[in-house]
Order: sequence, then C-alpha cells, then structure tokens
Amino acid sequence: MATRAHSTADYLEALYFLAFPIGEYGPVVGRGPAPAARVAELLGVSAATASEMLKRLESDGLVSRTTGRPVLTDRGRVEAERIVHNHRIIERFLTDFMDYTPAESHEHADAMGDAFDDEMVARLADRLGHPDRCPHGWPIDTAFEQAENRDLRPLSAVDAPATVMIVRLAEHNGDLLQWFYDHGLIPGTRLELMSAEPAAGQRTIRVAGIEREVADTAAAGLYVRAA
Repeated sequence: MATRAHSTADYLEALYFLAFPIGEYGPVVGRGPAPAARVAELLGVSAATASEMLKRLESDGLVSRTTGRPVLTDRGRVEAERIVHNHRIIERFLTDFMDYTPAESHEHADAMGDAFDDEMVARLADRLGHPDRCPHGWPIDTAFEQAENRDLRPLSAVDAPATVMIVRLAEHNGDLLQWFYDHGLIPGTRLELMSAEPAAGQRTIRVAGIEREVADTAAAGLYVRAA
C-alpha cells in the first residue's frame, strides 16, 4: 500500500496511546525517546515533521506543551477518544462485512477515518451489533481499555515459564501485525512461554503443541494476561 500523509487524527491517536501507555505504546522508561520523538517514531515521520504538526495541534487547543512535552488537553483527549472509537468500529466493518483481513483493516481504517462522520459510525456499530472489541483485541470503549491496561503485560515482560492468553495486538507496525496473523498469534490464543533468552533477544513459545522462536521485538507487541 502506498505511503500516505498523516492527518491530524493520526497524531491525536498517537498522543492518545502515549497518554495511556502499555508496552510498545509509550516512552521506554529511563532510556527511551521523549513523547514528541515517540510520536514521530510511531507514525514513521521525521522529528521536524512531527514538531510542525504538534505546533498546529497546540494552536488549535488540542495539545499543550507547557511542560516541554506534548500532552492532550481535555478537548484534545475527547477528540482523540472519539477518533480511536470510530477507527475500531470501521475496522470491524471492514473485516466483518467487506472481507478484508484484520491486518488490512487497520491500514484502510486509518485512510478512511475522515470519510465517516459520527452518525455513520453509529449506524455501522448498530449494524455490527455493537461489538466489544476491534479485530486486534482493543476494546471499542476507551474507558474500558484504559482500565484493562492494568491487567495486561507485553509478552516480552513475562517471566518464563508461564501460560498466558493473548488479549490484544500492537497495531503501529503493519508488517508485524500481519506476521502475528500469519503465525496464529491472535486475540484469544493460549500460548506457553517456555523460555526466554534476553541476551539473544528471543523467546521460545508453544502454541497448539508447536514450538517456535519469537523475537523480543515481536513479543513486545503481544499483550497478554495469565491464562
């Protein structure tokens, strides 16, 4: 799929994930880039490009940088939560009615978000039967998502041995998201973490009786709870 220019909605969505960090979403404590740099990293843009858009969001009253780091204002948070909610409903529409793969639905929902107003999304939700989660396991209800964050950990932070259930998948890397689906690492899957080799940056897991190696970078995008 061709690279597209990122919209205001994309930046607000990135800032939303930084406001309620879990695993890959958020600065790496003690050694990671500051939130402004993380916004650029999550969106795959240059620091200069991200800085220019953040200035626009600040002038629109959606972002505050009084602390030196961009944070959502109250108005910005409301708008970001609306965007995230609508995005997840559109993803469900694309998978459930249009037969797109879950990985494809994320990319297309990003591109199509501005084409659906709130009334259209409400009608989609009604037709879909008001689903609880997007195809990648993220709750449609952002308040529930924020509460559930406390119960989840990235697989990369789980000590071996352990048996866990995959609840959500990180979405910011489309290639990695597709890899999860190709290897059956989807929400609702039970897996056994057999061993971890931090020096090698990989873990051994077993799914449906089959063992495989998973890099820590991939494990960081699998949000799990104890099974």
